[in-house]
Amino acid sequence: MTAFIRRRELVAASGLAWLAASARAQSGPQRKPWPKGRATPDLALPDESGRAWRLSDARGRVVLLNFWASWCEPCRAELPSLELLAARHEARGLQVLAVNYRETDAALRRYTEAQPLSLPILRDVDGGAARSFEARIFPTSVLIDRQGRVLFSVVGEADWNAEPVRGWIDALFRPA
Repeated sequence: MTAFIRRRELVAASGLAWLAASARAQSGPQRKPWPKGRATPDLALPDESGRAWRLSDARGRVVLLNFWASWCEPCRAELPSLELLAARHEARGLQVLAVNYRETDAALRRYTEAQPLSLPILRDVDGGAARSFEARIFPTSVLIDRQGRVLFSVVGEADWNAEPVRGWIDALFRPA
């Protein structure tokens, strides 16, 4: 009887967790400030071809790191609006990078063959970059200013060309 009650408690708890996650997703993307005084983690990841990409090399540009995975439905749904955002702001100095979370070469290749991406894809093979930038929910995007400082993250699927997210991005390009 105790095992049955314990199982019911676990099922109820997992149901509540699912409801909480569902409610967050329905309320839209959440803008989360970067902790004051916390340094920007160093980032050096290979791209799809194996070439190293470093965050320090992007100094002078606004960078959006989008942590995603092909098994994540909200991630897949968000990618087209990120591609439009990248195209719209490229001339202003925005660099949008899709940071793939812990997928094999074969899984990523299958996905990109079926759904080609125009965004550069970086490989977070061991999940270390996601941990460093506190990306625990997918998708999570991290916005980094021209000086290489993290400003905030956006947790959950976002339409990057609609309000309020569009305003968050436009503010990055206004004169100080």
